[in-house]
Amino acid sequence: SRANISSVIKASLFGVPLPLCSCGVIPVAAHLNKEGASKSATVSFLVSTPTTGVDSILATYSLLGILFAVVRPVASFFAGIFAGIWVNITEKEKTAKSPPPKNFMCSTCGIDSPHTHNLKEKIQSIFQYGFLELIEDTGRWLIIGVFAGGIIGYVISPNLISQYLGNPLIAYPLMLLVGIPMYVCATGSIPIAATLIMKGMSPGAGLVFLFAGPATNTATLSFVGGKLGKKTLLIYIFSIIFVSILFGLLIDYIWTIYGGDMRLITGSMRMLPDWLKVASAVILTLLIFKGIFKKTDKELKGTGKTFKVPDMTCRHCVKTLEEAINKLDGVRAVRISLKSKEIEVEGEVSNAAIISSVEKAGYSVKK
Repeated sequence: SRANISSVIKASLFGVPLPLCSCGVIPVAAHLNKEGASKSATVSFLVSTPTTGVDSILATYSLLGILFAVVRPVASFFAGIFAGIWVNITEKEKTAKSPPPKNFMCSTCGIDSPHTHNLKEKIQSIFQYGFLELIEDTGRWLIIGVFAGGIIGYVISPNLISQYLGNPLIAYPLMLLVGIPMYVCATGSIPIAATLIMKGMSPGAGLVFLFAGPATNTATLSFVGGKLGKKTLLIYIFSIIFVSILFGLLIDYIWTIYGGDMRLITGSMRMLPDWLKVASAVILTLLIFKGIFKKTDKELKGTGKTFKVPDMTCRHCVKTLEEAINKLDGVRAVRISLKSKEIEVEGEVSNAAIISSVEKAGYSVKK
């Protein structure tokens, strides 16, 4: 809660390993801010979290090698600290006081009273998230990234990419222009960047895309500007641009020192036996398609009050909104359709209370 460098470092340190995308991080950041986190710590968390994660670090190592796997999380950590310190300097924020206790709801079972879970329940929760919920959220984008990379590799001439995107003066601004407004998760962006680099794009420009793409999208920018202020939004955007270019130049410099050795930026999973790689690929593919074709939407019956939430994009959003609305007195049932981005609420609860609950969770809403 303190507006100091220690809070900024902690927020960035916690954000780096979390596998949240640029939309999934919004409700978490909104909750932290509401519970008393300083504006600088909130911004630090917002910058460092979506740009990388334990899942994308391993995927980066697999497809782009050790150089990208190391530089990417370091850049995320540095960017979070850079943005948070800048907010501290410019905002002159007072130290936040510890907030009063709020309603709590367990993310494992949904019970809102104090309780504990045994080791077996915790392990089940870990695998439920890692092998089902996480893949449901990222699998679709990973497939889109693979197909996009395949199309780029087949259609676009290597000479064309190396001629234009091999020049950092052209490639860096172009990757920023494409990446900042675009929604792409930290894992799904990897196959696209890998294909472009293999075709001749500057490795540094690849890092710019890998950093700026997952860090922002229109929903995140809207949240930062609306909840934290326009000055904070400018700091947020500039920090992402500055750090992505800085570390992009660093990767290009290292790559040049080693004489453009492609082994630095190519997959580094050769030490694994073929049977393990094939088995892992089959399991991952099955889990992805299970998540894609799994019916997760609750059917809207038309018997309650219906609200449109355009910022809702993943299962994490659905879970956050369900928890937020279920805390309201008088709510009997909540049905959420991710496909139509609609929420239906039944019970003796006012429109204003529902709208306020959704907005406090970090989303825009209309009746």
